[in-house]
Amino acid sequence: MDGTFIGLCAFSTVILLLALRVPIAFALAGVATVGSFAIFAFRTGSFMPERAINPTTSLVFSNSFDLIHSYDLSMIPLFIALGHIAYRADITTKIYHAARVWLAPVPGGVAMASVVGCGGFSAITGSSVACASTMGRICSPEMLRMGYDKRLATASVAAGGTLGSLIPPSVLFIIYGIFTETSISALFLAGILPGILSLLGFLFVIFLWVRRDPASAPPYTGVITGRDRWRAARAAWPAMSLFIIIVGGLYGGFFTATEAAAICVSAAVVIGVFQRKLDLKGLIDCLRETCIQTSSIFLIAAAAKIFVAFIALTGVAPAIVSAVTEAQLSPAILLLAIAVIYLLLGMFLDPIGIMVLTLPLMIPLVETYGFDLIWFGVVVIKLLEIGLITPPVGLNVFVIASVVGKEVPIDRIFSGIMRFLVIDVMVLILIIAFPILSLLIPGSM
Repeated sequence: MDGTFIGLCAFSTVILLLALRVPIAFALAGVATVGSFAIFAFRTGSFMPERAINPTTSLVFSNSFDLIHSYDLSMIPLFIALGHIAYRADITTKIYHAARVWLAPVPGGVAMASVVGCGGFSAITGSSVACASTMGRICSPEMLRMGYDKRLATASVAAGGTLGSLIPPSVLFIIYGIFTETSISALFLAGILPGILSLLGFLFVIFLWVRRDPASAPPYTGVITGRDRWRAARAAWPAMSLFIIIVGGLYGGFFTATEAAAICVSAAVVIGVFQRKLDLKGLIDCLRETCIQTSSIFLIAAAAKIFVAFIALTGVAPAIVSAVTEAQLSPAILLLAIAVIYLLLGMFLDPIGIMVLTLPLMIPLVETYGFDLIWFGVVVIKLLEIGLITPPVGLNVFVIASVVGKEVPIDRIFSGIMRFLVIDVMVLILIIAFPILSLLIPGSM
């Protein structure tokens, strides 16, 4: 039986299983195992299952074992733990409170502060969904109480939460770096400028929104002094310190991304204990949540590694590369096709699922065209970021909907999110057209 045919059938089966809401890890590992068994069993032309057992089990267990023992993978639980500890120690929310004080007099200032708070939260946690969930509980109810337009109060936080995918540290960048064997430190640094550009774009959307409809954001009536501003800024020093440790340490070459994560976790614990915001029970709760989330990600990553080995066995990737080469597609057309594929998948699948499903095919293709894998990683993460707020299944939108409950129907949130999607697409075009936006900082290391 032709390996390419088996590979294409496997991709179709995985997509079908995911559409039926089968967990991504079980879908990938199950299809890869059955597909590998079929290839080994039909290797001689006739069906000989007894010859397929040993090579199939070897492929499954060796690949999952190698991945779980990867040194780079150890930074995932560290950064997840950092996010939980920083939140429990009240480090991340201080960024929002500082932005809230500084931007309150500006029209739409609370919505802008929410986006800035999401950016600051992302600079420590690296998880978009966690960012949207946490900041949504803080920001959206406050804006609704103040009389903000319901679309603005929810959509701004849903869009701001996506910054966790791009601003370092990012779990998606870690997974991309492991599967493409590229420098995770360079990927982190490559996401800084695009992440800041996205944040500024969201602020610009809020500015235009409030300027065209002043009633959507009632003006602030309180009094904020210069002392209030500086007091709020000083209170945010732990979050700024952690971000400087991560980015400054990586840029200066003082330590690796994994070492940065370990140092920041230790620093966050010390700060939390010193400020009496973190006790032993709180720390244990943080570690428990970290174990749960890490287990889920590791299970998906191990299944994806098995699936990657299976795809290599089928020869699907070389066949697709050959077909695209013969079609003589221009780089622009190829990138457009890749963007469309990711945006379509983003409407129905979660970011990690999309990444592990597509990378085995995309990476050989982009390498053939000579694209820089660091730059392409930023493009992929930006596409996945857009997918988090794309209807009908924008994960961040559903997270915010669960926070605000029946007060804001989900269609109203999607209605507000469309303005942020426009700026997201514009930023994506800039990233593709000007690779220097992604490569400037890692290139200057």
